Amino acid sequence: MSEHEEHSHGGVYSKKGREYNRDSNYITTRIVAEPRPDADERPVEPGRYRLIAARACPWANRTLIVRRLLGLEDVLSVGMPGPTHDADSWTFDLDPGGVDPVLGIHKLKDAYEKRFPGYPRGITVPAIVEVSSGEVVTNDFAQITLDFSTEWTAYHREGAPDLYPEALREEMDAVMKRVYTEVNNGVYRCGFAGSQEAYDAAYDRLWMALDWLEERLADRRYLMGESITEADVRLFTTLARFDAVYHGHFKCNRNKLTEMPNLWAYARDLYQTPGFGDTIDFVQIKQHYYIVHTDLNPLSIVPKGPDLTGWLSAHGREKLGGRPFGDGTAPGPVRPDEVSPHVLRA
Repeated sequence: MSEHEEHSHGGVYSKKGREYNRDSNYITTRIVAEPRPDADERPVEPGRYRLIAARACPWANRTLIVRRLLGLEDVLSVGMPGPTHDADSWTFDLDPGGVDPVLGIHKLKDAYEKRFPGYPRGITVPAIVEVSSGEVVTNDFAQITLDFSTEWTAYHREGAPDLYPEALREEMDAVMKRVYTEVNNGVYRCGFAGSQEAYDAAYDRLWMALDWLEERLADRRYLMGESITEADVRLFTTLARFDAVYHGHFKCNRNKLTEMPNLWAYARDLYQTPGFGDTIDFVQIKQHYYIVHTDLNPLSIVPKGPDLTGWLSAHGREKLGGRPFGDGTAPGPVRPDEVSPHVLRA
């Protein structure tokens, strides 16, 4: 890993005295139901693409959750890099021979270079790769999941939930923007602050937002009301990593998630919902952050704690009512070849 890049999220490390800024220049090609001839768009086609999504990465974790909730497993295969990577690229070290069995590559960088020789930015996940050409199509993580909901509808499973309801989009977009800037990215601003001043400011912003969410979730089961939406997916992947990583490693330590009654119960409610907790691998999550971020943790020692069994405890959110999947149904069991190797068990 280079001094100022972190390939899991495309962020640029802050230089001393400066705040953390994320490189948000992603590959914006879209995969849509009806591509426009004058736009940078590719057609939705079963089997044409492969999603590359490391379990360790919160941005990639979103795609694993949405893919599963919508039932896209049969039309969009998934490759999962290991939890750690070198300065060059995410690598497929969990696969036999360290090679992705479908794309035949050792490094995700190969797919980026295939389309953009000399690709100058971080090699990030999630990424969608065209199988036949071996070229990366997009790594625009925010757009990928929205397109799963709105452009891949012909291939949704029966009973798939509506994760981006049209009637809620205006409010949802505002909520998701605040969650992204203040929480998803806010923990990174704390962790990679380049000065005490930058850290203090980032810390205050993060906790202001978490207090807002704690209050918002006091009388509604999910962020947008009675059913799960994309907004919940986006918040969940940060909450799932909070006590295990961000509280200590990123110095987000005013309190633990377990000490915020509404957020903690909400997070457990989602964790115990099919499609959420079954995509989480706390072992890989901790390995990624504590081993890869050698500037923050020079000896790459992975802590044994915290005790994570509380994720399986009763949450009591049912008293707020709601229908988790709206008019839809829960997804079925995880495919045997996609079961997380470190699932928490009661």
